[in-house]
Amino acid sequence: MSQRSRRLLRGTGIVCALALAGTLTACGGSDDSGSGPDKLSASDVEAALEKGGTVTVWAWEPTLKQVAADFQKEHPKVKVKLVNAGTGNDQYKALQNAIAAKKGVPDVAQVEYYAMGQYALTKELTDLKKFGADKLADQFSPGPWNGIKASGDGLYGLPMDSGPMALFYNKKVFDKHGIKVPTTWDEYVAAARALHKADPKAYITNDTGDAGFTTSMLWQAGSRPYKVDGTKVHIDFSDAGASKYTSTWQKLLDDKLVAPVTSWSDEWYKGLGDGTIATLAIGAWMPANLASGVKDAAGDWRVAPLPQWTAGDKASAENGGSALALPELGGHEALAYAFIEYANAGKGVDTRVKGGAFPATTAQLESASFQNTAFPYFGGQQANKIFAQSAAAVPDDWSYLPYQVYANSIFNDTAGKAYVSGTTLADGLKAWQDASVKYGDEQGFTVEK
Repeated sequence: MSQRSRRLLRGTGIVCALALAGTLTACGGSDDSGSGPDKLSASDVEAALEKGGTVTVWAWEPTLKQVAADFQKEHPKVKVKLVNAGTGNDQYKALQNAIAAKKGVPDVAQVEYYAMGQYALTKELTDLKKFGADKLADQFSPGPWNGIKASGDGLYGLPMDSGPMALFYNKKVFDKHGIKVPTTWDEYVAAARALHKADPKAYITNDTGDAGFTTSMLWQAGSRPYKVDGTKVHIDFSDAGASKYTSTWQKLLDDKLVAPVTSWSDEWYKGLGDGTIATLAIGAWMPANLASGVKDAAGDWRVAPLPQWTAGDKASAENGGSALALPELGGHEALAYAFIEYANAGKGVDTRVKGGAFPATTAQLESASFQNTAFPYFGGQQANKIFAQSAAAVPDDWSYLPYQVYANSIFNDTAGKAYVSGTTLADGLKAWQDASVKYGDEQGFTVEK
């Protein structure tokens, strides 16, 4: 992905209303969805490949271009039509419009994990268990596999990539000021104070409020603010894990120890390059973005495990990542499934990894060739070893809201107030909770808090 599409994008997507009686109203769904028989065998898929046809894929992931070319060589009767319908929420809007119109729905769509529940709950994605996709569970790391479940016990996509978190830090800056790499978040706060005291222009990191980063941090801290059971939703940002995060991060905000710089802005890239932004706690897809966007700092940066909330722990979290899913109203579902299995669980995985994608598959994560890869940008460090350890340490019991796309879009108007006013982060999360509850009630969910 590009540097901008790698992040968790905030959007304004709207979930279609749910019938208050408890019967889900699928947006544009119908009985002639083309979902076919309950089960499709491998022979059915092979027969579809032999017959051929065109598979339309909506995705912004650039490595799929080579995957599609390779797939077509192996199956000359099949044409893969790649369409970039937008990144993240731009595509989701286009997809929702196509579903509502029952026209132009793609056979395959790229969907980020945080948005998966929106489409799964409203029956707009095919449950891939009909293809036996549940047998692939052991091939994927826990975080991404958890992400495709979304609602109930269905499987609504195959993981394409993942974003296990790590701490990227500027070793040159740390060495200059005698700062040790923090192993806990308390040490991180101490490092932030020491750095800013030594150089008032330097900050441990930047943060202006981001829903994706916040949910990732809550995930690692053990908070589980969202519990989802069909149309029943529980939202609570007051558990012990959330308190760990808010009490620690509030210290950084109170003492003005984080740069008020928006991620992915020109100022952000400049800060990463000149050392005034010294660390990033972010997904393992970040190396390519640093190498392309902060070229002059090559050799200055290194990677370390994510700091822990309790010394000695080894918990991590996902930050970003997406799957390939089959919209119910799409056609050629046997061909579509053949393509996403090839891309995400077959030969296409190595192709995408070579192209710079970060894998969700354990075989690649655990392979010697992957882990021993030296990153010139990080002074020859074998950073994939840290990323692989992080992927294995992601708890698999995290849930997103079925309307997380909307919830993320109102983050800055609620929790984001903590970054621009006297509102505390804990109170900001409470405001986010209340607004999310209100929206869920309006959409027909049974919401508890």
